[in-house]
Amino acid sequence: MDTQLLWFASRATGAVSLVLFTAVMVLGILTAGRAELAALPRAGVQRLHRTLSMVSVAFLAVHIVTAIADGYVDLDYWDVILPFGAGYDPFWIGLATVAVDLLLAIGITSALRRRLPLRIWRAVHLTAYAMWPLALAHGWGVSGGDGHQLWMIVIDIVCIVAVLAAVAFRLRPDRHPDSVARAAAAVVHPPTRVEANR
Repeated sequence: MDTQLLWFASRATGAVSLVLFTAVMVLGILTAGRAELAALPRAGVQRLHRTLSMVSVAFLAVHIVTAIADGYVDLDYWDVILPFGAGYDPFWIGLATVAVDLLLAIGITSALRRRLPLRIWRAVHLTAYAMWPLALAHGWGVSGGDGHQLWMIVIDIVCIVAVLAAVAFRLRPDRHPDSVARAAAAVVHPPTRVEANR
């Protein structure tokens, strides 16, 4: 296969993967816990989150396979799971490897969710908050990539703003389902003086 085609495929699927994982991250942040989207029922949100995750993983797999198959740089399949040992740009490739390892842990525990205690599944799932910035940093820092091209910088900025906006929205006390439930309960059953002073 033409190595130039592999190189372009790797670059394109890397950028698409970032956008898709950003969408997964934003959706996860906005709907964590009991939060729902107005346009979708809870089951629809979960299905959308799962589907977006699987499509993201598919694009990531193509990104990885084409980067290795291209052969232009010194990468092999062990570099996908063993961080910081790549023959090419080991630090930036290593960040991507750590992100892939976290993604594998999230995927495995999600597949076994019904057999695992909820706190273990949740703790592993929360590593997505580390996985996403590692992948973002990898795309920016890896030499020979598009990280410093204007179009990729714009994509990075849009992704960062989307995640920060989702976090800011999520952290608004009047928006969290627990805060709404507590406020509703306070209207029905106002706290006693002792409870109010706690």
